[in-house]
Amino acid sequence: MCGIVGAVAQRDVAEILVEGLRRLEYRGYDSAGIAVVDNLSNLTRLRRLGKVNELAQAVSEKQVAGGTGIAHTRWATHGEPSEVNAHPHMSGNIAVVHNGIIENHQVLRELLVERGYVFESQTDTEVIAHLVEWELRTSDSLLEALQKTVKQLEGAYGTVVFDKADPSRVVVARSGSPLVIGYGMGEHFIASDQLALLPVTRRFAFLEEGDVAEVTRFDVSIFDHTGEPVKREVKESEVSHDSGDKGEYRHYMLKEIYEQPVAIQRTLEGRLANGQVISSIFGDNAQELLSKVKHVQIIACGTSYHAGMVARYWLEEWAGVSCNVEIASEFRYRKSHVFENSLLVTISQSGETADTLAALRLAKEMGYMASLTICNVPGSSLVRESDLSYMMKAGAEIGVASTKAFTVQLAGLLMLAGAIGRFNALSSEQEAQLVNALQSLPAKIEQTLSMAEEIEALAEDFADKNHSLFLGRGEQSAIAMEGALKLKEISYIHAEAYAAGELKHGPLALIDAEMPVIVVAPNNELLEKLKSNVEEVRARGGLMYVFADDQASFESDDTMKVLNVPHCDEFIAPIVYTLPLQLLSYYVALIKGTDVDQPRNLAKSVTVE
Repeated sequence: MCGIVGAVAQRDVAEILVEGLRRLEYRGYDSAGIAVVDNLSNLTRLRRLGKVNELAQAVSEKQVAGGTGIAHTRWATHGEPSEVNAHPHMSGNIAVVHNGIIENHQVLRELLVERGYVFESQTDTEVIAHLVEWELRTSDSLLEALQKTVKQLEGAYGTVVFDKADPSRVVVARSGSPLVIGYGMGEHFIASDQLALLPVTRRFAFLEEGDVAEVTRFDVSIFDHTGEPVKREVKESEVSHDSGDKGEYRHYMLKEIYEQPVAIQRTLEGRLANGQVISSIFGDNAQELLSKVKHVQIIACGTSYHAGMVARYWLEEWAGVSCNVEIASEFRYRKSHVFENSLLVTISQSGETADTLAALRLAKEMGYMASLTICNVPGSSLVRESDLSYMMKAGAEIGVASTKAFTVQLAGLLMLAGAIGRFNALSSEQEAQLVNALQSLPAKIEQTLSMAEEIEALAEDFADKNHSLFLGRGEQSAIAMEGALKLKEISYIHAEAYAAGELKHGPLALIDAEMPVIVVAPNNELLEKLKSNVEEVRARGGLMYVFADDQASFESDDTMKVLNVPHCDEFIAPIVYTLPLQLLSYYVALIKGTDVDQPRNLAKSVTVE
């Protein structure tokens, strides 16, 4: 969602702030703004509707100077996208940027109006600016004013505040929306994602829930939710410095599709040995905990939810334990039963997905034996608050439509099935087969990516299409769901996915020559059943695109185009069959002329409910 960058330095920081915003464009936004103050308390605030480049041009023309500043990309929640609703917001000398949603903003707004404040915007954020300004009147410091302010806020916030009358410091607060502090030499930085600050520092501390901090050029003071001073560990980032560059690729999404062999290799490295999954990859006491697991509850959102749907098949078939998968936002608001010896698994690329994080906190109160997160960001909230963690090592993913994060999540979940299965239904021979399949995966992905030219040509058929249907059976039904999500995300074609056996129960009514049907067809025990479903579509005049195992005996004709996918082991088939669907959605989006990396109305990291 929204992005934050801040700095307190002895050099001009406007260019650093703008570059940080550029590196956060993947989050999705509709406006951008910056406020910078110099040592003489001269403040410059600029806000622009649209892309960061619009703001960058304004900053260049204005020749903005000053060593203390904050910048923001806004994804509209309260109030339409406009310059007046863009951050930073001001109240007297106070400047504020904010991620999240203040749920009691209306009550606070009415209170502040009674006190004589005039609101310029429709946003919930402006109440923070006015509250800080009010509290500063009776406080000894800006830090104290912010501490008083956050006690009045309900909802989620990551906020950064400065007082132009004292440009030597900024203050920050975090509750439900991530903030990281970057450490430099005689300068410090703040951001909602460490990726924004990699050009200026590699040393970071992650704020925890309820933290409030004061940041100056030379010092960082952090206080917990009780107001007590605390230390947060400063860590060296392992994120690649150039991960924000597209390189030779036209879009981040295409780059990340082609990074998948390396990303899979990286996530497997040091985690498989002697035909076994090394249990300690999930945590120091993982083997003891995993040996007791009899049920797994998976919680996730979006693409990560689809990864969980695939994992359910693996856990029940290969690991021999029962498994439920639930969308995080639904899990939070219903009563559910906790099974004995149940492991809670959360899946999130960012580790900050608001609904998933809230579900984890709720689950801790419900009596789960242990919690494990599959995550890509060390130090994120899900990692810190879970008992066990699997670090994906996928590298930064910039495109809003997830690609490499999904396949790496699946690889991690397959290893989890192996690690749990060892104590239940999985024989040593089957585990060795699973490990061999995983080790072959980077090469299989490379082979599958060689289908790109064929898929690019096939995508031309979708130029005038507005609807599509995806079909799969077994674990491939979840891959069909992921394929449909990718197509709708970036091409804006309406796409639905069904388990192929459900055709007779409604979807057949949609079939005609204008409804392309995309089928994933590995060579497994469900192949003959799937072929029968294909014939049902063919008999009703449907046009099909079948991604089939090269040993599955499908043949192209006037009603069906078959693209052969390299044969692979059944363990890794869901991962391999994801690749053609990613490429299809990418090339269709190119033809449709949409914004591939930043599709409308969507954000990469969803840090509000």
